[in-house]
Amino acid sequence: MKATYFKYTLNFKRPSGTSRGVLKTKESWFIKIESDGKVGIGECGLLRGLSIDDRPDYEEQLQWVCENINLGLENLYESMKDCPSIQFGLETAFLSLNSKNKYELFPSEFTRGNQGMIINGLVWMGEKSFMKSQIQDKIDQGFSCIKLKIGAIDFQSELDLLQYIRREFSASDIELRVDANGAFQPKEALHKLEKLSKFNLHSIEQPIKQGQWDNMRDLCKKTPLPIALDEELIGVIDVTKKQELIQTIQPQYIILKPSLIGGFEGSQTWIDLAERTGTGWWMTSALESNIGLNAISQFTFTKANKMPQGLGTGSLYTNNIDCPLEIVGEKIMYNPNFTWESKF
Repeated sequence: MKATYFKYTLNFKRPSGTSRGVLKTKESWFIKIESDGKVGIGECGLLRGLSIDDRPDYEEQLQWVCENINLGLENLYESMKDCPSIQFGLETAFLSLNSKNKYELFPSEFTRGNQGMIINGLVWMGEKSFMKSQIQDKIDQGFSCIKLKIGAIDFQSELDLLQYIRREFSASDIELRVDANGAFQPKEALHKLEKLSKFNLHSIEQPIKQGQWDNMRDLCKKTPLPIALDEELIGVIDVTKKQELIQTIQPQYIILKPSLIGGFEGSQTWIDLAERTGTGWWMTSALESNIGLNAISQFTFTKANKMPQGLGTGSLYTNNIDCPLEIVGEKIMYNPNFTWESKF
C-alpha cells in the first residue's frame, strides 16, 4: 500500500463574503491511497484562519501520514487528533479504497438515486441588492429554507433585508437561518438577537466568537431566538470536553462540519452527545470540493436527520470536480449513473 498527497486550489465563481473577509480561492489537499490495483481518494478540507490545523507544518503532517500509511486508519487517525481535516481525509480515503465504487462510501437509497435530502439555500454577504437577488434566485429554485450570512454589512441594512423577505414571504413560506460567524460583541448580542427575533427566524449560528462559554451560556439561556453553535466546536477534541461544552452552554442546536471536527468519527461523537441531551443538530460542508461534499452527503443521509442540511456548496467554484451530486429543487440528489472524472 502506498499513499501520496497533492494540493488543489478551488476558484470561487465570484468573491464570497463572510464576516471574516472575502473568499476568492479555497485550497484543498488530497490523500490518494493505492493498493492491489485499487485507488482510494480523500479530501483534507483545510480552512485557512479557521481550522485548528492551519499550521506551518501542515504539509509535513500530510507527508508523514503518507509515509506511514501502512499503520492503518485507526492508528493514523489517533496520531492526527490535532489535525481534524487530515483525519477526515484519511477516513474518506480508506472508505474509498475499500468500496466497490471508490466514490460510493456509504451505500444507501441516496447513492442508489432513490431519495434525496432537503438542503438550505445559501446567500452570501454583499451589497443589499446582491443579497436580494440571491434570495430571489433561491426562492425561484424552490428552496423552502434559506441561510443568510450576516455581520459584514451594517446591522440596520441586514434588518431591512430580513424585513423585505418577511414582507414577501411568511415563516410558513420560507424558513430563515442566519449565520453571524461570531460577528457580535457579547455586550450587544442579546439586544441584536431581540431585534432579529422579530422576523421569525429559525436560528442564528455563532452570534459571538467561540471560546466565551459563560457569555454563550447566558445568551442561550436568555435568547428569544434559537442559537446554533458552529465555530464553538472547533478544537474541542476530548470527549469529556465536548460533553462539558454541551452541558455548560446548553445550546439549542449544534452544526457539524466533519473537516473541522475530526471527520465522521468526531461528528458521530457530537451527534451522540446532542441526542442524549435533546440538542438539535444538522450537518454542513466546509467549502470542500465535490470529493469531500460527496462523502459528507452520503454520511449525512445515513443519519436520517430530517432537518434541511447545509450541503449546497458544490456549485460555488469554476473548477470543481464533476460528480454525481445534483441539486433538484431544494434537494441534493445522487445520480448513480454518473461516471467520475479519471483525474484521481
